[in-house]
Amino acid sequence: MKLTRKESIRHRHRRVRRKVSGTAERPRLAVFRSNEHIYVQVIDDNQQHTIVAASTLEPALRSELKSGATCEASAKVGQLVAQRALEKGLKKVVFDRGGYLYHGRVKALAEAAREAGLDF
Repeated sequence: MKLTRKESIRHRHRRVRRKVSGTAERPRLAVFRSNEHIYVQVIDDNQQHTIVAASTLEPALRSELKSGATCEASAKVGQLVAQRALEKGLKKVVFDRGGYLYHGRVKALAEAAREAGLDF
């Protein structure tokens, strides 16, 4: 029996999370992608604490963008989360793609965060 798209994402996410965990020195950069927006959090899994977050729902980005569901929007969110992480003194992170394929919006976000100074 074939898995649905949502079940496939959940299955890949569990497989990724078995290996990927964030610490205080190297927190996890977690991505959630919906049909209309993209959300990113930098998480310390030991403390169960979100250190930094950004999304296409933020007023500053919303006024600039036509839609939150584009690679351009994802790149801006990647730059924003990297800027905020660097302000908090975080340079190294572990990338958690959230079960989504490393393609399109997820890839654009990751590359923009790397260019802005995050190391993963």
